[in-house]
Amino acid sequence: MVKKLLLPIAIIYTIWLTIVSLISLSGVPSLGSSFDDKIYHFIAYFILAFLWVTYFKPTKKRQIILIVFVCNILFGAILELVQHQLNSNRTYDNLDLLANCLGVIIGTIIAFRIDVFKLK
Repeated sequence: MVKKLLLPIAIIYTIWLTIVSLISLSGVPSLGSSFDDKIYHFIAYFILAFLWVTYFKPTKKRQIILIVFVCNILFGAILELVQHQLNSNRTYDNLDLLANCLGVIIGTIIAFRIDVFKLK
């Protein structure tokens, strides 16, 4: 049951993340730190990696997980690079890219270590 829902959830989340990355955002709640944006980037890419790695993990092929990992890193990098070209209110930021990458790394590690399908 979880596996059947995971693919549409991962696809919808990826589409949502793409849209949110390319539009102007206002009214985003403050977390009370000067690094709110970086925290949001980390969380967004943590979830992205967690969803996709969890979906592909049952294949038991580590190269699939590596491909998913690389695709998530590239996805974050490409969005960060093109967002300022498609929206003048958005800018490229190396720290955003770093937060994206760290989110993917930690999300991949946690998804790889936890077997969501056995949790009850």
